[in-house]
Amino acid sequence: MIIVTGANGKLGRAVVEQLLMRIPAEEIGVSVRDPNQAQELRERGVRVRRGDYDDAESLHHAFEGASQVFIVSSGIMGEADIPHGIQQHQTAIDTAKRAGVTRVLYTSHIGSSPTSHFAPMIHHAATEKLLKASGMAFTSLRNGYYAASALLLIGGAIKTGELIAPEDGPVAWTAHSDLAEAAAAIISEPKLDGITPNLTGSEAIDMEGIASIASEVMGRTIRRIVVPDEEFRDRMMAQGVPEASINMRMGMFLASRQGDFAQVDPSLTDLIGRPPKSFREVLKESISQQQR
Repeated sequence: MIIVTGANGKLGRAVVEQLLMRIPAEEIGVSVRDPNQAQELRERGVRVRRGDYDDAESLHHAFEGASQVFIVSSGIMGEADIPHGIQQHQTAIDTAKRAGVTRVLYTSHIGSSPTSHFAPMIHHAATEKLLKASGMAFTSLRNGYYAASALLLIGGAIKTGELIAPEDGPVAWTAHSDLAEAAAAIISEPKLDGITPNLTGSEAIDMEGIASIASEVMGRTIRRIVVPDEEFRDRMMAQGVPEASINMRMGMFLASRQGDFAQVDPSLTDLIGRPPKSFREVLKESISQQQR
């Protein structure tokens, strides 16, 4: 049996949907904090059990009978959350081993590094170290930066016509749906042991490129305005954004300046058998969904 954690989230649910196209539902289980939100999966034959990264016994029950477990990384809001997030992943890995799981898959990131300016990358690097030390077979998926994050960054700009942000660098924005398809392919036909090549979109673009694409798609000008770091912080503070969130956002810009998210690799294309969605396609889909 294959267990997918976090199946009530965007990536986890998409992975389950892709697996359902490949293997019988009775061979799939999900570990979720709220089983009631996964009722639709239960009705389709998927085994649904409660599993919480802060509750090892709940995970042990959720992982029962599993040969593979797909661990969706826990979310952190800043540097202060890193120790807790790492402990959550340690609990999931240890519990998988105790449950007799033979292979763990984990959603890492192309920018994974213990010295990154962006806190989640430190989180991922520490988890990859835990996986190596576990003694189990593992696959750490070096996923490209989610294109959905870019949509959040330009949400206000689409309304105001101005994309105001600090200096940045190119990012290989990647669609959740493509990454889910790749993950399902790796799970259903075990391959890519250890840390994978970068699983990214086919181009890396910066905020200037995003503003240009958004202008073309929207049919009106979206101007990219570069501001000093401190001015950006002040703007965010004035809008009531919590300091931890500001630090996270600044960390992303600082890391992108160093090229941490710029690597483009053909591996995702090879796994899904077609070119990944471009940022332009992702933006068009998002706008179409909003207009429905």
